[in-house]
Amino acid sequence: MTPTMQVAIDAAEPHAQNRFWAAIMEYEIEDHHDMIEQIVAAGHAGEDDIIEVEGRKVWKTAAASRPRDGSGARLLFQHVPEAKAVKNRVHLDLHVGDDERDGAVARALELGATKLWDGRQGPQTWVTLADPEGNEFCIS
Repeated sequence: MTPTMQVAIDAAEPHAQNRFWAAIMEYEIEDHHDMIEQIVAAGHAGEDDIIEVEGRKVWKTAAASRPRDGSGARLLFQHVPEAKAVKNRVHLDLHVGDDERDGAVARALELGATKLWDGRQGPQTWVTLADPEGNEFCIS
């Protein structure tokens, strides 16, 4: 069996991070409203486990998005109480190509990213940014 991949990312605000990354990746935000209602009705979760975002019930401590076409990694944002303290040991590299890079960087900045630096190794160039919670990522 070939495993599927999910990238789990710690977040102070998982729903805000999920909206940011879904926009950057052009992903679909998962809607668990109906499933949550069933789980709560069955007594497997309580009202203290959920909140409402844009009129839909969501898990309080987690949010996820996935590619619209079903290919690629699912992104899961999970709440953690501590803030990011040091450089990421793992980060996402988004490859859009030289012709699209400037537009992708501009869009990321409009969505709330912060530019950190321009990188280069031989003929390869990229821009390193930080998401709204400070997690580094690159666009090349």
